[in-house]
Amino acid sequence: MLEEVERWFADRSWSAADRPLDQLLSAKRAAGTTVSVVLPALDEEETVGAIVEVIRRDLIEGLPVPLVDELVVVDSGSTDRTAEVAAKAGARVVHRDDILPRIPAVHGKGEVLWRSLLVTTGDIVCFVDADLRDFSSAFVSGIVGPLLTEPDVQFVKAMYDRPLGTEFDGLASGKTHGQGGRVTELVARPLLNLHWPQLAGFVQPLGGEYAVRRTLLERLPFPVGYGVELGLLVDALHTVGLDALAQVDVGVRLHRHQDGQALGRMAAAIYRTAQLRLSRGHLVRPELTQFERGPNGFVPCTYAVDTEERPPMAGVKEYSGRRVA
Repeated sequence: MLEEVERWFADRSWSAADRPLDQLLSAKRAAGTTVSVVLPALDEEETVGAIVEVIRRDLIEGLPVPLVDELVVVDSGSTDRTAEVAAKAGARVVHRDDILPRIPAVHGKGEVLWRSLLVTTGDIVCFVDADLRDFSSAFVSGIVGPLLTEPDVQFVKAMYDRPLGTEFDGLASGKTHGQGGRVTELVARPLLNLHWPQLAGFVQPLGGEYAVRRTLLERLPFPVGYGVELGLLVDALHTVGLDALAQVDVGVRLHRHQDGQALGRMAAAIYRTAQLRLSRGHLVRPELTQFERGPNGFVPCTYAVDTEERPPMAGVKEYSGRRVA
């Protein structure tokens, strides 16, 4: 790594245990800072309820000052009981299509995260994926912590081991390392090391758990699809500089893994996001062709690659109007 990155890695990489909960509550109370947690969810009825319950139990109820002021699940069109389960567990549930109806919604995680800024008010916005299993509230308190105690930090990513399938047993005994995060290792990490070497120190650059000051988030464009994590990280670097970014070790992340073809589509969207930031040009053919075996041999299947981005929220009239009101 660059010498600058080695220094950053030593100074801006922490463990969730470095900041006990009472220290965070004291800092939050002194500064008057508010915290919103957002779970983007699509057909996550099996896991979203448990995540909401843990956050409410550990970070909202029974504390002298709640660490989390808002807990919002944004449903992006679930066909299962995601919304019902999340609401029963104690989250405020908002449907993606009910937010900013003036602009028709498109499919994609980044779209949901962008719209969530309009239905939350926290000074700090913490995003958590809704498919996590064996969830720990340290995923929230760990990444919110530096934003409460370090005034110069504006963007904090979670870092963790990502075991793949049954490898978790070995990981727990210290015999092996997680092998999840295949798109990270095959696509995102090479892109960052080659084109944005200042970001080479991030352990999980594509991780879905990160906390950001609203004043920064509202200034960033949001890729609507899978490229949102890489896009926000790269744009945050250029907007506030490396020393305003940090990462916190929260242990182990268990979640549902996608199949190889889904990962291929994710990789294409991430590459497209990187290309836009390198050249601000246009792909001649923003599509990806994959192959599936049919009864008569391989069949080509072509998918559009996410190319749309939402503008910084600060320029959206409904958002700026809310501030005036």
